[in-house]
Amino acid sequence: MGSSSFYRLISYLLTLLGVRRVQSDAPATTQGSGVAMAGTGESGRSSASSPPRPPPGFGEGVPPDNALHALGFEFTRITGDEVLGRLTVTEICCQPFKMLNGGVSALIAESAASIGGFMASGYKRVAGVQLSINHLRPARLGDRIEAKANPIQVGRNIQVWEVQIWLMDPSTLERKDLASSARVTILTNMSTPERMKNYEEGIKKYSKL
Repeated sequence: MGSSSFYRLISYLLTLLGVRRVQSDAPATTQGSGVAMAGTGESGRSSASSPPRPPPGFGEGVPPDNALHALGFEFTRITGDEVLGRLTVTEICCQPFKMLNGGVSALIAESAASIGGFMASGYKRVAGVQLSINHLRPARLGDRIEAKANPIQVGRNIQVWEVQIWLMDPSTLERKDLASSARVTILTNMSTPERMKNYEEGIKKYSKL
């Protein structure tokens, strides 16, 4: 390739990258209905691809669990005796066969148990040390599921939690079929870093909603 052809190629690539940069930096447009798309700050509505907003009371954009928040999981009850939450199975939660990925179920189980354990231990830092989960029924794309976590044993240094993940009846939103059952062992009563105070306050507020 001659030097002139090489420079023309470089010039073309730089122009192409510049166009893409302009497109990516362009402000969000409005949909045909006139409602601003997510990210403009002009509407409370968000697109399907956007993660849900942090729950009330947390501030600073801190949800109860960052990973579950990104998947669209919504906690509905948080106490030291029970943790409840719901999730609509979306593409991002699925394995290639359009069913809920078992890893997502395991994430839900450990996160729900850990948050409950955090409260039950008096807001001391916790760490999951063992997780066992059985997948009993598939949850398919579009299904709605509910997680229910309850303590089996709450000791000074060790807690054991049972977490059930239920398929919900789409017509009544009541629990219908048990999809997964897990048992989580948590190490508790560890020292809590000062930076966790904001999270502690958020959990306290959220548990009262």
